[in-house]
Amino acid sequence: GKARLWEPRRLRLRLFSAAGQLVTTGRRRILRLARYWPWTGEITAALERLALLPDPG
Repeated sequence: GKARLWEPRRLRLRLFSAAGQLVTTGRRRILRLARYWPWTGEITAALERLALLPDPG
């Protein structure tokens, strides 16, 4: 979508300024992003696509 057209500086700004919380429960770490954040959908879609990539090992 529109995220493909973002320049590296803009992409970095949007990724690192996202409102979120890192939660550790059991032996897992969960990143909780705020639902109201404008780019939460793009960030979660990118993370889901990364999770689908095959294991390099």
